[in-house]
Amino acid sequence: MQILLSVKLWIVVIFLLSTMYIHYRGKVRFRFLRQLTDHSTILAPINAFIYLFSKTEKGPFIDVNHFPELNLLRENWQTIRQEALQLVETSDIKSATSYNDAGFNSFFRNGWKRFYIKWYQKAHPSAQRLCPKTLALIEKIPSIKSAMFAQLSPQGKLPRHRDPYAGSLRYHLGLITPNDDNCLIYVDGQAYSWRDGKDVMFDETYIHYAYNNTEQNRVILFCDIYRPMRYKFADMFNVFFSKLLLAAAISPNTEEDRTGFINKAFKYLYAIRRLGKKIKAKNRRVYYLIKYALILLIIYLIFF
Repeated sequence: MQILLSVKLWIVVIFLLSTMYIHYRGKVRFRFLRQLTDHSTILAPINAFIYLFSKTEKGPFIDVNHFPELNLLRENWQTIRQEALQLVETSDIKSATSYNDAGFNSFFRNGWKRFYIKWYQKAHPSAQRLCPKTLALIEKIPSIKSAMFAQLSPQGKLPRHRDPYAGSLRYHLGLITPNDDNCLIYVDGQAYSWRDGKDVMFDETYIHYAYNNTEQNRVILFCDIYRPMRYKFADMFNVFFSKLLLAAAISPNTEEDRTGFINKAFKYLYAIRRLGKKIKAKNRRVYYLIKYALILLIIYLIFF
């Protein structure tokens, strides 16, 4: 019993230290209570491991030149743009339906739309049919684990957030943009505005947000790139964890595409979330009381 208690104590200590590290890692932070309930906190110990063995430079933005394989996308950006234009015209870049996109569901109400090309494993059948040239380019680059066309509509915005898992780096290639500084993303307080044919890479586990304060659409090629690791064992862990958990969050463009079990379950979990929103709208104090009581109950059940 004493050994078991010691193990649980060490787990709590590691979890708290990892959470503190995630919280203080960047210049821009959530309030600490907000960070404690953020989804990135759940994976804090795993992300701390990833950061420890990461080969990439520290900081919110990463030099794209460290990834020469991505030159292929930049060199063929107009080919990719043509297929993106066609998808915009046919309204195939769209919001999710039936709450089947757990990873990005909160973005859709703010003018964000997407069309998945690839998600961790095989390409989407709809992408093979509707953007074959872009897919062919992406499949030549093994380091790309997911890719999509992402549209931010006029006056659209993305709220401040961290992505939960540090195993990837985010790559954006401008395709159809306002070419205007009023359409930009902030990553840990640093700004970048998209331009046609220009690319950027950043660490999406820093707090970031975006807005499009123009009257034009912004469409980009949005890719997650495997984060390079210092040692083979760390790289193997990253690949294993990505395929185990994140691949299960695959979301369809059309009925011909597969839906992962996380998104199948999310349809039912969203009903609970809607109930929470109703409670919050009526009485914020009651909402937060219930929320933190449930969090404490989960912590107690796990560790004690």
